[in-house]
Amino acid sequence: MIAAEDVEALARGAAVLGTGGGGDPYVGRLLAEQALREHGPIHLVPPSKLDDDARVFPIAMMGAPTVMVEKTPSVHLIGAAVTALADHLGVTPTHLACIEAGGINSTIPLVAAAQLDLPLVDGDGMGRAFPELQMVLPTLVGVSCSPMSIADEKGNVGMLHTIDNHWSEALARSVTITMGCSAIISNYMLTGAQARDSLVAGTLSLCRRLGERIAAVRAEHGDPVAAAADELGGRLLHVGKVTDVARRTTTGFARGDAMVTGPDGVLELRFQNEHLVALRDGEPLVTTPDLIIVLDTESGEPVTTEALRFGHRVSVIGAPADERWHSPEGLELVGPRYFGYSIDPVRVWGTR
Repeated sequence: MIAAEDVEALARGAAVLGTGGGGDPYVGRLLAEQALREHGPIHLVPPSKLDDDARVFPIAMMGAPTVMVEKTPSVHLIGAAVTALADHLGVTPTHLACIEAGGINSTIPLVAAAQLDLPLVDGDGMGRAFPELQMVLPTLVGVSCSPMSIADEKGNVGMLHTIDNHWSEALARSVTITMGCSAIISNYMLTGAQARDSLVAGTLSLCRRLGERIAAVRAEHGDPVAAAADELGGRLLHVGKVTDVARRTTTGFARGDAMVTGPDGVLELRFQNEHLVALRDGEPLVTTPDLIIVLDTESGEPVTTEALRFGHRVSVIGAPADERWHSPEGLELVGPRYFGYSIDPVRVWGTR
């Protein structure tokens, strides 16, 4: 079960896994807490417990995180995105799911599950956050993103049918820009068998556990950054002060880079909604698909790409991604070369 009092920890952990993206965790937390207080707790179901013929509907926000901070989603349209897709398919949803772990995209599904009185799958389609729609593990097993619903805060609702998942991203991104760079979507409808095969199991439980551990260690005056790295099987990459941030919202993404200056030199972070490459003095330390996570050094709170500011004292940790992302097909979809970086993937623990 997930109740309103669980959301703070879950949102914190989700923002850590979001690697800087996935939308503002505070906004998502407030929306989820309100929905759970109004409608009551929701049931959390592990993928292993899904019947083969279950109908699992993921739901998420699409757009630039910089816009989501100022443009709160319309709560009544969150569930409407699922309802529109279900009506279009002529299918009754049995479960909802997170398509990614990160910020608002791990809490928006809580809102929809509470509104629609549906259980939520304890898993997600990435094990982290990525910036484009096709960048999910269901793509690797041949699940189509289309048809998908897309809705905005004004009440516009559309349906997309596309020839492949890359076209889903391209067309939905254009529509999202027209909708003001922020929209609610439902896509990748999965059977129970497909969900067991393609989702990363236990994500929401991990988010809650991670968020609780950071808060508990901080309260005991311990090192919350080290606790987060330990929980994720990762390692500390760099500690320092943000000395430069260049950020712009373009083509529906928050793109840019940041410099973190510390005793070990200068770490450069390059991001497209999410942190994708970390280089120290020009040499890559860690790259996508492994996780690059920025935390406030003192509190251990996650820092999103839109919240990075000059003078912020941060710690950067790396954590391993789901192993499926390191397959040749996974790297073709989310490796550094896809994003235009002329470097081979560098894993958290040093293997290429």
